[in-house]
Amino acid sequence: MRVGILTSGGDCPGLNAVIRGAVLKGTTVYDQEFVGFLDGWRGLVEGDVMELDRPAVRGLSHEGGTMLGTSRFGPYQGPNGGAARIAEVLERLGIDAVIAIGGEGTATAAQRLYDDGIRIVGVPKTIDNDLDQTDYTFGFDTAVEIATEAIDRLRTTGNSHRRCMVLEVMGRDAGWIALHSGTAGGAHAILIPEHPETIEQVCAWVCSVRDRGRAPMVVVAEGFRLPEMAEGYSTKGRDNLDRPRLGGISEVLAPMIEQHTGIETRATVLGYVQRGGVPTAFDRVLATRLGMAVTDLVAQGQWGNMVALHGTDIVPVHFDEALADHKKVPLERYLEMRVMFG
Repeated sequence: MRVGILTSGGDCPGLNAVIRGAVLKGTTVYDQEFVGFLDGWRGLVEGDVMELDRPAVRGLSHEGGTMLGTSRFGPYQGPNGGAARIAEVLERLGIDAVIAIGGEGTATAAQRLYDDGIRIVGVPKTIDNDLDQTDYTFGFDTAVEIATEAIDRLRTTGNSHRRCMVLEVMGRDAGWIALHSGTAGGAHAILIPEHPETIEQVCAWVCSVRDRGRAPMVVVAEGFRLPEMAEGYSTKGRDNLDRPRLGGISEVLAPMIEQHTGIETRATVLGYVQRGGVPTAFDRVLATRLGMAVTDLVAQGQWGNMVALHGTDIVPVHFDEALADHKKVPLERYLEMRVMFG
């Protein structure tokens, strides 16, 4: 069987480890052959591929990014898009099945292609860890590690100047990166999209820290909003999915905190640093296991499914189940940490 692999949507550490795991197990156990579609769905639509054999994936597990490239291009986009045209491309290239590695948008597109008759399976990917039906997604642990290191570094400069430091991390609809990195870094307040807080409450926590002779550290997810805000803060227009391009809420909060408390306050937006660099050991192992497991789905013909982590086991989950709900931070998880704020 000849299988095509693509990586779509935002990049994240661990994508190359998935590709390596799939190629090594697929070729060894199932005698599968692999090609990679370049730049996500665009490569599938246009038939732009590269051969993937054992030498091609040698040493990939520790490398960040994706050797195949990625894009926000959709499989139904453009004059050559759509399931019928894609089926023609697959037949012309002698490709029997597709493995799509990506987040919610990729899974949604894969579900539609499956419904339209394309033999496709998936691997979940997002640093936000917000895909339902999988306990963790690769890339999340790396993003948390990077954010935690940033907290540690900001704390030293904050302590030196007795400033309040506000660190903004990624998290449009789910605050998992902020919650985990803020907890690991000992933040004095963690602000996430799921559970808005008033500026008065944030400043009360900041003042409590100052009154103990400490320099306050606040971690905020990019999608956080104050109760009076209708949506997340954005000044950068809208993305290809017609969502506001978030970013900059820390730069809104910092002057408000300084005005309310009199404490000199500085904001740092961590941004795409969270997506870059080499994956952590945890993400390398998880990504490798997911890549190996997805070849089982192909061999068994379990089309329309993705692989997911349940506890320590890798299990198949149908796209419909995976897309049913976003995995957001539950109130009890937030309240568990909130008692330590201030």
